[in-house]
Amino acid sequence: METKIKALHFTATEQLQAFIEKKCAKLERVHEFIQKVEVTLKVVKPETALNKQASIDVTIPNGEFFAEKTCDTFEEAVDGCLDALTRQLKKNKEKLREK
Repeated sequence: METKIKALHFTATEQLQAFIEKKCAKLERVHEFIQKVEVTLKVVKPETALNKQASIDVTIPNGEFFAEKTCDTFEEAVDGCLDALTRQLKKNKEKLREK
């Protein structure tokens, strides 16, 4: 599984990148055929509370899944996205089993 992290208009710390890679690796437990995970981090203007936005795009052989969250911290936003993607991937896997 390939993981790409893009930080728009700022530089992501090593700690944040390690956190994201560790969390994204857990997606492989849900769906073993994940090819690519793209994480985009962005600070939303104006700079108030809830201004950290994370969007995650997951590519598997038969489709793509996307989740986007805006929270106080990037860690919260990434966790929220991964929760949503976990549900989407599980649902997709169940549909494939039914066929």
